[in-house]
Amino acid sequence: MLDLMRHATHDENRQGESFAPFAEDPNEYGKKFYIESYGCQMNFADSEIVASILNESGFGATRNYEEADLVLLNTCSIREKAEQTVRKRLTEFRKMKKQRPGVLVGVLGCMAERLKSKFLEEEQLVDLVVGPDAYRSLPGLIVEAEEGQKGVNVLLSREETYADISPVRLESNGVSAFVSIMRGCNNMCSFCVVPFTRGRERSRDAESIIKECEALFNSGYREVTLLGQNVDSYYWDPLQAVQSQNNNANPAQDAVTFAKLLERVARISPLLRVRFSTSHPKDITDEVLLTMSRHENICKYIHLPVQSGSNRILQLMNRTYTREWYLAKVNRIKELMPDCGISSDIIAGFCTETDEDHLDTLNLMESCGYDMSYMFFYSERPGTLAQRRYKDDIPESVKKKRLDEIVKLQNRLSLKSNQSDLGKTFKVLIEGDSKKSDGDWMGRSTQNKVVVFSKNGSNHKKGDYVHVKVTSCTGATLLGEMI
Repeated sequence: MLDLMRHATHDENRQGESFAPFAEDPNEYGKKFYIESYGCQMNFADSEIVASILNESGFGATRNYEEADLVLLNTCSIREKAEQTVRKRLTEFRKMKKQRPGVLVGVLGCMAERLKSKFLEEEQLVDLVVGPDAYRSLPGLIVEAEEGQKGVNVLLSREETYADISPVRLESNGVSAFVSIMRGCNNMCSFCVVPFTRGRERSRDAESIIKECEALFNSGYREVTLLGQNVDSYYWDPLQAVQSQNNNANPAQDAVTFAKLLERVARISPLLRVRFSTSHPKDITDEVLLTMSRHENICKYIHLPVQSGSNRILQLMNRTYTREWYLAKVNRIKELMPDCGISSDIIAGFCTETDEDHLDTLNLMESCGYDMSYMFFYSERPGTLAQRRYKDDIPESVKKKRLDEIVKLQNRLSLKSNQSDLGKTFKVLIEGDSKKSDGDWMGRSTQNKVVVFSKNGSNHKKGDYVHVKVTSCTGATLLGEMI
């Protein structure tokens, strides 16, 4: 999971928080909603589903929460600091409610699932609490809240995938879009709250995914990112779906693995780039890697979280692999795709971590040569296996010191990786203006590296592919010129 408090070595799009855009026609809707999204990419995708449901109920989006009839926070529970940020924001909204008593405030997502009683009873911060599997009930809950009741639905589902809902693309650049392919997680990593806040793993109907990707391409999008807590365990069985009375299922079709889904999306058009996130090291297969290697438009980039380089800590984390197994998987990726970019998640200061365990992590980072990483110090989450089984016994000062060493090493590895690209030419998808200058374009290479280059009077536009020769770099960005 990607969250607000991670330390990253480059400035990715769609990190941190996102705000809903204005409705295209403010007069089209009777009421307005405002939504902020925090945390992982799945939360951003969920906010787009929520926007679609609200549009159908007569709510249009606004950027200004002070004019909204409904204010929503789509929340993340993966780190304590993320929860503190949301609480602070809710306190600000409570002050606003004193000036505008009619406005409704709601919490969506993982914090809603975990802290429903605190929000509603102890702190009285919100009118609505809606879990990640209950967004369809929002219209009815809003009516209840308007009548003075608290609108609550945090029930988890074994079936909900929102497959039939066409998301409203919030803050879209018109080039790249998220497509959720599954929900929930069956991996019980001891540090992670996701299985408890998002429920058991279930895969979305493959046909609905293909249709959504086709619709995005036909409307001008040129990149889709297939999302799941563990995309490599995606598995859609039409026969099983028929038995569950899924109207979209065709029992004559074969079961769809992630590799097959990836290939089908890639075949929509060679002009449609395909990315995916996140992979669990234990589940990514040769079938997936070979599919990636066969298709130029499947990006050569894999986010492969390791969390720790110590076998002892990996066992405590319940990651179900060893460092040797992980390194063998990285070597296999590089064997099949020598140019493949690899990134990771790393946690510093997990329970009982010693200096030797920490050194194992640093050594593994060196061996893998990550292009970039998301780096955290351990934050105990209530309800997790680690919270129940282990003592959070590493002082925060030690956690921060180890994290600082990890960040400094990754900065060095990222710079080395970017320097190795000097003089090379990459096919880049233009995503928009550079943040620093509207005279430069910004895009990404297939390895997910940010590339900035001068427009130089060209007539290119967002969504175009161009070839860029890298002439210089920083640790975070490749700089170049179109050729």
